[in-house]
Amino acid sequence: MDAHATPYETTVRDIGTYEDKMVTLKGWLYNKRSSGKIMFLILRDGTGIVQCVVSKGEVGEGLFSRLDKLSQESSLIVQGLVRKDPRAPGGYELAVTECEIVSEAFDDYPISLKEHGAEFLLDHRHLWIRTPRQRNVLLIRSEIIKACRDFLHNEGFVNVDAPIMTPAACEGTTTLFPVEYFGEQAYLSQSGQLYNEAAIMSLGKVYCFGPTFRAEKSKTRRHLTEFWMVEPEAAFMGFEEMLRLEERMVCYIVEHILNNCEHLLREIGRDVERLKEITPPFPRLTYTEAVDLLRRKGMDISWGDDFGAPHEAAIASEYTKPVFVAHFPTQIKAFYMQPDPDNPDTVLGADLLAPEGYGEIIGGGERIHDYTLLLERIKQHNLPMEDYEWYLDLRRYGSVPHSGFGMGIERVVAWICGLEHVRETIPFPRMINRLRP
Repeated sequence: MDAHATPYETTVRDIGTYEDKMVTLKGWLYNKRSSGKIMFLILRDGTGIVQCVVSKGEVGEGLFSRLDKLSQESSLIVQGLVRKDPRAPGGYELAVTECEIVSEAFDDYPISLKEHGAEFLLDHRHLWIRTPRQRNVLLIRSEIIKACRDFLHNEGFVNVDAPIMTPAACEGTTTLFPVEYFGEQAYLSQSGQLYNEAAIMSLGKVYCFGPTFRAEKSKTRRHLTEFWMVEPEAAFMGFEEMLRLEERMVCYIVEHILNNCEHLLREIGRDVERLKEITPPFPRLTYTEAVDLLRRKGMDISWGDDFGAPHEAAIASEYTKPVFVAHFPTQIKAFYMQPDPDNPDTVLGADLLAPEGYGEIIGGGERIHDYTLLLERIKQHNLPMEDYEWYLDLRRYGSVPHSGFGMGIERVVAWICGLEHVRETIPFPRMINRLRP
């Protein structure tokens, strides 16, 4: 091997391709230790970490001394010989021949290799995301998003972007973030669903994927004020067909993550065997059956009450797979929900609850397609008619039965990764008490 050959530029992830060859790596110093004449630098580059072995005899006393004084997160460009070593992280290490110090980090790096409190870590989220656990979670999140898009494109859905600033609420609630819009009141979007319903009349099957905003003053481990949601909608899709679509989509995502990210899951301590149980079909309960179950468990709930997190956890604890709860009371669901023809006091809507206490990850249902009934519902909910005239047009001109659902990405990431709180599932979480960094 020619030590003077031009090194290959590569990444930690691909370093095994270059065994016994000279390579260049660019990254940051995660940790180091020294035994006098030999130093071990742990380098991370966004694709992984690798041990770089520095010999004073190879690089000279001057560079060796500078490297020995470097602080965590200093940025480096390292050259060296790739050697196989089963004891090293990833099974390979780099015997360093040259090293360029791009930037020396200050010696008071806040996220040291010790325990820190949650609030401290959130205050330093811009640095916390550099740690291996947080990096793994963000990589898994990216793969979950990819799986969502791949699945929907394979199913014939077209991506149609919905507006983020809207004139009215989708859910008909007051949990909205107001925005001044050139002298007019606008709101940050709660959902792209209503716009999806317009787009299906053009494209048949569509989905939007973007940020949504909910101004609920909730401090639970499952709530963010800004989160990402994927929302498929399809013309001529009935309620049962929609539930089967949800089931296929969730199974596809889990299978994709197990095939591509199992090592990342294991590194963050996730029990992957529980995820391997996620296969179709999923169990189903009606809302009425769920209420009866909760009562048998000693919980105080009446028919017509909405479920909170403890209720959802109690229901899901009966199963090792996600469970559908369907046919909710009309009074607790949105104005656009199609009544159940067998029981008009309930709607053709369902929530999908994740196992292990992670609660609702999907909510959806069949939409009202009859003009007269939708008009009646809008009036019953005291919604401003001028804001919904365009929505009524969808029923005036070629209305068809249609269904759709929304899946919250952060809750899915929390479930698949086995995280206690959704604040770790998004790069920069927004909660009622947190707007920075």
